Amino acid sequence: MKLKENVPPHDDELERATLGSLLADDQAIDAARQNHLRTGDFYSRAHQRIFETISALDEHNLRPDIQTVIQELKQNGKLDEAGGAAYVASLTSVVPSSANIEYYIGSVLDHSLRRSLLRVASEIGVTAYDESMKSHEILDKVEENIYKLRDERQAFPYKKLSEVLLPTFDKIEEVYKTKNALTGIPSGFEKLDEMTTGFQPADFIIIGARPSVGKTALALNMAAHIAFRSNIPIAFFSLEMTDVSLAQRLISSAAQVDGNKMRSGHITSDDFRRIRDTMEVFCVAPFFIVEIPNKELHELRSQARKLRSKEGVQIIFIDYIGLIVHENGKLPRHEQIGEISRSLKGLARELDIPIVALCQLNRDTEKTGHGQQPTLANLRDSGSIEQDADLVMFLNRKPKDKKSGDEPEPNIEGFPTELIIAKQRNGPVGIIDLMLQAKYTRFVPVERDS
Repeated sequence: MKLKENVPPHDDELERATLGSLLADDQAIDAARQNHLRTGDFYSRAHQRIFETISALDEHNLRPDIQTVIQELKQNGKLDEAGGAAYVASLTSVVPSSANIEYYIGSVLDHSLRRSLLRVASEIGVTAYDESMKSHEILDKVEENIYKLRDERQAFPYKKLSEVLLPTFDKIEEVYKTKNALTGIPSGFEKLDEMTTGFQPADFIIIGARPSVGKTALALNMAAHIAFRSNIPIAFFSLEMTDVSLAQRLISSAAQVDGNKMRSGHITSDDFRRIRDTMEVFCVAPFFIVEIPNKELHELRSQARKLRSKEGVQIIFIDYIGLIVHENGKLPRHEQIGEISRSLKGLARELDIPIVALCQLNRDTEKTGHGQQPTLANLRDSGSIEQDADLVMFLNRKPKDKKSGDEPEPNIEGFPTELIIAKQRNGPVGIIDLMLQAKYTRFVPVERDS
């Protein structure tokens, strides 16, 4: 295919037809709004100034026609830049039918996207020669720019409140009629869902605990409920455990088979039947495991974008944030964790899905005895995690006797554990009582003592 000589993709005639339709037909303006047509989508500078003026008039509830547009351009000193009054007036004469506005707009948008792709390609050519940047950093930036090009067409960068009120009322009305306040992804723990209304899109969620308290078990319990019960695609990034170990935990929890016996082979025929039945359910579940130790941040972001795009993943779990490798190993660790935290929050917003990251707590929780409730100050390595997170939860193993500070011990049912909601931007904080059934690596809710 022979490329046009250095002329960016555009169609001047269809740009004029689009503007002519906007000047002649009110419905054409509605189509422009619905298709997110913007000033920069026009190649011609004159057409940009004309569309800019049409949009401004419409924004102020004024009907954009030839007279009002010419007058507005004149007042702003942009009439000559727009080609003059005669050129603006001639636009309506080049429109065969404004009924074809969707076709005209589609062509303008297509050419605009092609110009954007050429711009990104040009930037790749320049940065590829920049030896100060690592190749994976360039690749990560390219992926981010391509994703933005795709995402930009999905919504306006800003909206008037009036545009948001109707869908907001619809959501309020739906909750009012159904009495179902769950608006996000269910965690599988009823009390937690009542307090959070589910894990919300674009939220960055932290589950913190000291080692061996059960944060991986809790995350797997949630992920299993989301994928197996709600049939919502999830991705679980394991930077510590192998994929086989994770699968064994999932099977042990769901089939209620002692994990130690399952690994040693000392299981009954009834246990084996439950394992087989569980695996039949697992085989069709939208559960994706990413198991790469020492995973670098740019690799994680790239894999997350791929899973979101190709598999429709709606929530991501990361076990755990302290094992993510920062590209610049020379930075102090707290700065590395701060940048990783900000990057994960940005990724959640970019992909418009919740990202749940597990986090180790520092040893300050142990200074006054076992069972001391952790606080936001106990988040390890960086205060940025506290700032970036929309929801912060802590797991805290309850001691046998809080007054004596005795070593935590399991009772007949398991380890009593508190799930502490320490921060929530859009909801209450509080404590939910759970029981860790260690042999199944499974948490179950318990009623809180009055």
